[in-house]
Amino acid sequence: MIKSKKDLKKYMEMDRQALGIHGNKRPRIFLDYIYKFEVILRKHEYYHNVKGKLGHCFLEKYYSVRHQRLGAFLGFDIPINVFGPGLRINHYGYIVVNEMAKIGSWCDIHQGVNIGQNITGGAPQIGDNVWIGPGAKIFGEIQVADRVAIGANAVVNRSVIEEDVTVAGIPAAIKKETGNPWVKNLNSSISRRSDNRAEE
Repeated sequence: MIKSKKDLKKYMEMDRQALGIHGNKRPRIFLDYIYKFEVILRKHEYYHNVKGKLGHCFLEKYYSVRHQRLGAFLGFDIPINVFGPGLRINHYGYIVVNEMAKIGSWCDIHQGVNIGQNITGGAPQIGDNVWIGPGAKIFGEIQVADRVAIGANAVVNRSVIEEDVTVAGIPAAIKKETGNPWVKNLNSSISRRSDNRAEE
C-alpha cells in the first residue's frame, strides 16, 4: 500500500518497468492510455491513503474523478489499493476487480478478467508474479500462490496453494508444474525463467 511519497515513486517506477517503459522513454501509442491510467491510479491511492495534509482532500477527489473517467473509457473497473507495485495491464478492455481482493507485486493481467466475490462475500488473495490470461475468472475467498500462471478463460474458484504451476480449465486445475515464465523481484529486475524457455 502506498503510504508515502517514497512508496508512490517506487510503485510508479515498478509499473513503468512492468509496462516496458524505461527512463524517459515514452510508452508505445497503444500503451499510452494504460500508462496514464496506472499513474492516475497510484496518485489516487496516495492521496486517499495519506490523510491530513493541506490540499490532499481536494487532490484525492480530483484523481478519483480522473480514475473513474479514464477507467470507464478503457473498460477498467479497478479500485484503489488492490494491486501491488509492478502492475502490467496488457490491453484495454473489460477488466473488473473487487475492492476486497488483494493482488501482489508484478501482476501481469489481460483483458476480459474478472476478480470477484462469491455469495459469502469473500474475495481472492493473489500472490506475487501471477500471470492472468485473457478472460480468466477468479472469485471467492481463495488464495493463489506466487508465480502461478492462470490460463485464458480459466475459472478459478478454489485455492491454488502450489507455487510455480499453471492452472487452466473450468473449473481450473493444475495443467503444468511450471508457472509464470517471467520472474520479477522487488529490486525491479526482470529475468526469464530458464526452465520455461522451450515452452514459449
